[in-house]
Amino acid sequence: MAKQSADQVGDWNGQSGERWVANQARLDAMVSVFGQASIEAAAPMTGERVLDVGCGAGASSLALAARVGAGGQVLGVDISVPLIRRARALAPQDTPVLYQVGDASSAELPEGAFDILFSRFGVMFFDDPTAAFAHMRRALRPGGRVAFVCWRGAAENDWVRLPMGALTGILPPSALPDPEAPGPFSFGDRGRVARILTAAGFTDIVITPFDASVPFGEGETRDAAIDDAVKMTLEVGPLSRALADQPDDIHARASAAVRATFASLPGEGSLMIDGAAWIVMARNPSS
Repeated sequence: MAKQSADQVGDWNGQSGERWVANQARLDAMVSVFGQASIEAAAPMTGERVLDVGCGAGASSLALAARVGAGGQVLGVDISVPLIRRARALAPQDTPVLYQVGDASSAELPEGAFDILFSRFGVMFFDDPTAAFAHMRRALRPGGRVAFVCWRGAAENDWVRLPMGALTGILPPSALPDPEAPGPFSFGDRGRVARILTAAGFTDIVITPFDASVPFGEGETRDAAIDDAVKMTLEVGPLSRALADQPDDIHARASAAVRATFASLPGEGSLMIDGAAWIVMARNPSS
């Protein structure tokens, strides 16, 4: 049965999970436009039941709950104990949301219980994505639908391309990661996403590009926003992993180089930086 890798589980229950909690409000603001677009694609209706995969601190689950109303139900599942703890703390008492710590690719889920399988950037980390989606499909009712948003390739996403490019000559060139290895950009190839969903038993697959400028960092002044963007980049995401084992002088040089790159971007209270995603829709066959 498919699972999240042990590295992913450990990471999201350790430093990554704690850092995402610390930066939760800013990170949710950064991706909110993508979450809104994918919820519009899902078109949840009053009374429907939604499985929110990789729900993080629960922003997408709460937005879905507002659409399905008191007669509906949202189950948010995430492997990160710190993020689920945060999600539960943020959820109003009367909202129709439940949260579960678990790996949606292997967790026990009620069969045929959900109308919608949804995810905001939570499905790119499975070791065996085909098996993961086949497992999750069993939790969908016949005719139920899938809607999720995932990043396109790293080269199309300036929020990672620009700071990583700033490290040229500072960090030794490392072997390029396998683009299909579990990680934020593993669903960058549209054809691969379609193959995974088809093999998992879904039909009516539609994959649409979605681009948006996203707010990155925040501050009362432009300089403060730049400083905050640098801090967030050094704490969360690919750059933080690239610098994890580097000495202090490399960290200092990297910070200065990333700041110089971010200083060229537009924005005042937040820097505006380009993000590129897929919005993916599919259906569980009726029979």
